[in-house]
Amino acid sequence: MTQITLRIDDPAMEKMLRRKAKESGKSLNKVVLEIIGESSGRGGRKKKPAGESLLEFAGTMTDEEAAELEEAIRIFEEIDEEMWK
Repeated sequence: MTQITLRIDDPAMEKMLRRKAKESGKSLNKVVLEIIGESSGRGGRKKKPAGESLLEFAGTMTDEEAAELEEAIRIFEEIDEEMWK
């Protein structure tokens, strides 16, 4: 891990950074890294909530496609009584 030292000449900027850190419950370092990430277009290191990567696939089936799928798998819902005797 690389270390970088920042010298902030602007007391108002330091106060703002410390206030953001305190309000968010994050370290000063984490707040600064998030700001740098957002301003560089990288968006920081935000971890996606579980399952978010599947959101683009959820609900993408049309009603017609859903009906076709249900018809195709209907045979698997039938119980063969002879097999269970």
